[in-house]
Amino acid sequence: MKIKTKLSIALVWICGLLLFCSAVSAAPDTLDIVKNDGKPKIVNIVNFIRLIEPREAHVTEDVLYQTVVKQVEMMKAYKLGGTFLLQYDALMDPRYQRLLKALPQEEYEIGGWWELPQPLIEKAGLKWRGRYAWDWHADVGFSTGYTPEEREKIIDVYMADFKKIFGYYPKSVASWFIDSHSLNYMYEKYKIVASANCKDQYGTDGYTLWGGYWNQAYYPSKLNSYMPAQNKKNQTPVPIFRMLGSDPVRQYDTGISTTWQGVITLEPVYPEAGGSEKWVNWFLKEFVEGESMVFNYTQAGQENSFTWDAMKKGFEIQLPLIARLRDENKVRVETMEASGLWFKKNFKLTPATSFTVNKDLGDSDKKTVWFNSRFYRTNLLWEDGGLRVRDIHIFDENFPSVYTTQKATSNECAFYTLPVVDGYLWSKKDQLAGLRFKAVVDGKEILLTGADPVITNTGKGKLHISWPLNAVEGNVEIDLDEKKFKIRFVGRQPLDWYLDLSTADQIKLPFKNISPKRLDAEFEGMKYNISSIVGQFSTPNNGSVLRISPENGKIILNMTNGK
Repeated sequence: MKIKTKLSIALVWICGLLLFCSAVSAAPDTLDIVKNDGKPKIVNIVNFIRLIEPREAHVTEDVLYQTVVKQVEMMKAYKLGGTFLLQYDALMDPRYQRLLKALPQEEYEIGGWWELPQPLIEKAGLKWRGRYAWDWHADVGFSTGYTPEEREKIIDVYMADFKKIFGYYPKSVASWFIDSHSLNYMYEKYKIVASANCKDQYGTDGYTLWGGYWNQAYYPSKLNSYMPAQNKKNQTPVPIFRMLGSDPVRQYDTGISTTWQGVITLEPVYPEAGGSEKWVNWFLKEFVEGESMVFNYTQAGQENSFTWDAMKKGFEIQLPLIARLRDENKVRVETMEASGLWFKKNFKLTPATSFTVNKDLGDSDKKTVWFNSRFYRTNLLWEDGGLRVRDIHIFDENFPSVYTTQKATSNECAFYTLPVVDGYLWSKKDQLAGLRFKAVVDGKEILLTGADPVITNTGKGKLHISWPLNAVEGNVEIDLDEKKFKIRFVGRQPLDWYLDLSTADQIKLPFKNISPKRLDAEFEGMKYNISSIVGQFSTPNNGSVLRISPENGKIILNMTNGK
């Protein structure tokens, strides 16, 4: 395909600027967002590029190339820089080389997309085992399918050819998942500064990443690229950003009782999410306005395999809104490299962050907050006036991933952390697992309900949640910091309250021993615990799995796995 002439490029710029002005003036009033609160809201527009798409005959190399051309044109029209990540086969194609070399380096970044096609594997001197020249199976098309020594050879080939073409080594290398050996090797030898992996998902495309640092970014353990490290000496100092802009309310529960989840993300090809003007307005509003503690992050953009026809509408919805927010200083649009350098400058260890939804879509009354630290994550969900702790996972840098030293043995892969509450895997459609707030009032056990929570950042690494109750006069006050989970009731009269964990029937749980001051568990051969500084664990006789009862109106849990 011929490269566009200077005249046609100029016409694209003029049309794009007219579109920009029109879109900004016509942007919906529903996106009336408060001014930046001093905590950066970072948007990376990341488009990753494959040369071929063997699953669809009509998706030719030219269709894929023209998709990237259109992405470039629209990003230029709205003056939005970003990151393009090249799979090796696309890296070696002269058309992509010319197109991407022509982009201004101060606005655009070129990096690596770490899916491994046939030309790369064979140039590294290895045998190709794939069904096609690009195969998305975990034991063929990803670094997990190769020994650590083979991974180093593959990396060396990619990096040498990238530098030969662009004159430097890439600073950002991302994929749905990259093993920790490869990440550490890329950092130590080639000095990459940023990476990214898939959002949390279960079984989608054969890839499971479940229980990790939910959004923003983290420093991974040297033993497990999916596990946040707790100590500087045990971490690879390359921040891994979570991709795709996951729906904080709905993504988690989608696909309960099935073997894989659907996708509800900012990706522009999904008509009920990133391709919906209503959803995109809502997501960006909550992304900017919701409490994030130190920063919030989302990734826009799309891989070219979906083709321009499928993503065009979503791009036309998202890019003018992102441009408007940038112009109003409400978001920061930058390359992944810039975000990685900023993260490394500001955080020596993984920080505590949150993603908060104060108002759901449409008539839904759901609200949620995801809290992450280097020690644990938790998710609280309000619905129909009630509060459910939907998720708690513990992070431990000593929990190894099998892929660090071994090859994947199937076409699927799985990365996990350590579950304490799992509202997805421990649920069925009619039995949603979680910790629920209960009390005995007038001799009867009731589920506590309340009004809207107020969620605030009260200090470095501290998130405070105040939830006014209905049945009694008083509030549930929750304080989360990087090591502790604190809950107390504040009211004029004492309240006999507690938390009960319920799950669906016939669920295999990790708990090995429940004693008053400690909950011991084991998952995938790893022993772990949470301990009670204030309050007690017990097994109630009402069918619940676990009860956590306060002492003097308080519960304080140590979430550091004994550290």
